[in-house]
Amino acid sequence: MKKHFEVGDEEVGLVKMQFYFEDTDFKEKFVVLTQELETYNLLCTLEKEGYRHMVVVSKMQKQKKRRWLSKSWTPRIMFAATVVMVLIDGFYRTQGLNMFTPIGDPLAVAVLYAWALIGILGVHEAGHLIAAKWHKIKTTWPYFIPGVPVYGIPTFGAFIQSRSLTVNRDILFDIAIAGPIAGLAVAVIVVIFGAWTSPVIDADMARQMFGTAQLTPMNENIIIKASLALFDKNGSDVEVIMSPIMFAAWLGFLITFLNLLPAWQLDGGHMSRVILGQKWHKIATYASMGVLVLLNYWMMAIFILILSSRSKDARPLDDISPLSKNRKIVYIGVIILAILCAPIPSSVWP
Repeated sequence: MKKHFEVGDEEVGLVKMQFYFEDTDFKEKFVVLTQELETYNLLCTLEKEGYRHMVVVSKMQKQKKRRWLSKSWTPRIMFAATVVMVLIDGFYRTQGLNMFTPIGDPLAVAVLYAWALIGILGVHEAGHLIAAKWHKIKTTWPYFIPGVPVYGIPTFGAFIQSRSLTVNRDILFDIAIAGPIAGLAVAVIVVIFGAWTSPVIDADMARQMFGTAQLTPMNENIIIKASLALFDKNGSDVEVIMSPIMFAAWLGFLITFLNLLPAWQLDGGHMSRVILGQKWHKIATYASMGVLVLLNYWMMAIFILILSSRSKDARPLDDISPLSKNRKIVYIGVIILAILCAPIPSSVWP
């Protein structure tokens, strides 16, 4: 401790130790100290008492080991199950669309669909992993969540768990933003390919086949609309058949949008927590649920409500040092990306 800080008063107890210091430039020093103490199974937090700062050192609580299944096998099994669900979903989606217009061999399209969708999710999680490794934060491998193919969505996304402590706001922000940015880059590539390959049929024929209902009653975002316009497929005289590849992009954008919401412990929630603080982050969580209700995503709103009431927000060990100015500017871009990925109801589009 004294190697990094000029310690003044000390309070040593049976459970914890408190070290008061007068240093003003403590942000990076605390990062180094935390990582050093973690190797000795010690936890330190940075707190403020009046005008003085103090480091509180205590022993880490032991984590319960799971006996029923190996940690290394759990993500592998979940990944394999997700791939199977995506392949099944892609196969039957292609079979169904081939009844109206041929789009390709169901098995071949299903494999391409799996590459596209798993690629978006995988690169998203890889972004988190790379950012975590950059900041020397240990994490688990990604846990992919299989969904319900054909009658629902084949996957509910993926997540990673941190095995180390998040030291300060900068680190929490970097790890949170890296995933959506990485996944979004792949989603843009997929949507352009999907817009290019998605077949179109005459609007009059579509009305004869499906009545006044749209062929694809999906809430599209601005990026999807722009991609269709790029290939002149957004006219009122044609209807686009959303191919499985296009659907993979749509689902990737939806997951990205949900992750960017400033709610709970989603990626956007972590970012809003370090910028807005605990009180306003809670308000932003409720506001996000309101947005989801307006977009008719009731289940997700209820999901966030239940989990946010049961688990605390992500509080870094150093919750005193402010977020850097550059990261605050980057967050403006995050808000813009969330708007671009938002599934806008079809009634809003002209």
